[in-house]
Amino acid sequence: MFSMIRARTEMRVRLKQPVLAIWFVAMAIPVLGQSSATQNPGIDAALLAKANAGDVAAQVLVGDSYAAGSGQTRSSRQITADYKQAAEWYRKAAEKNYASGEIRLADLYRDGRGVARDMEQAAGWYRKAADQGDSGAQATLGLLYSIGQGVPKSDAEAYYWLDLAAAVKGPKQAQYIANRQMVGTRITADEMADVQDRVEKWLAEHPRRDTAQ
Repeated sequence: MFSMIRARTEMRVRLKQPVLAIWFVAMAIPVLGQSSATQNPGIDAALLAKANAGDVAAQVLVGDSYAAGSGQTRSSRQITADYKQAAEWYRKAAEKNYASGEIRLADLYRDGRGVARDMEQAAGWYRKAADQGDSGAQATLGLLYSIGQGVPKSDAEAYYWLDLAAAVKGPKQAQYIANRQMVGTRITADEMADVQDRVEKWLAEHPRRDTAQ
């Protein structure tokens, strides 16, 4: 009698073992799939670790890696997915007031890559970088004001931002000066005087290196 009970118990254990093995394999498949979907083979593991730890410069570089791709031919679907990833990484840095992240995120909103095209969002992020003294963002914001994209059209405001950008030495300084002069023909003497006062005040409150950002 006892031998029959023992035999039945051993049979039940043997039947359960394959079931448990299959269950563990099934549980492992989603985990492995998730890892391969979120990891870009072209991104250095050490760089990714720094980005995940909150390093803003690394976050921008990871975003750049997604935007550029791994050097292989990408389908339009993959490019879209990569730009979405790039936008997420740029946003992480931008939300910590890192100018490079703000500018790159603004570029994506301007071009509609990885995010829906939104010129107000683009102008807002350019403004954040411009407020920190980035001459490229200041020049871009000035042009947006001159044509009224993402911001109300204002030649006086356009001149203000272009004047700040033109005050910084760099390879695009001549271009910024030319754009400023063109806009300057469309504002009054009173507007010009007000803008110059604002520029002097801004420069006094934001000392910076005499080189382009």
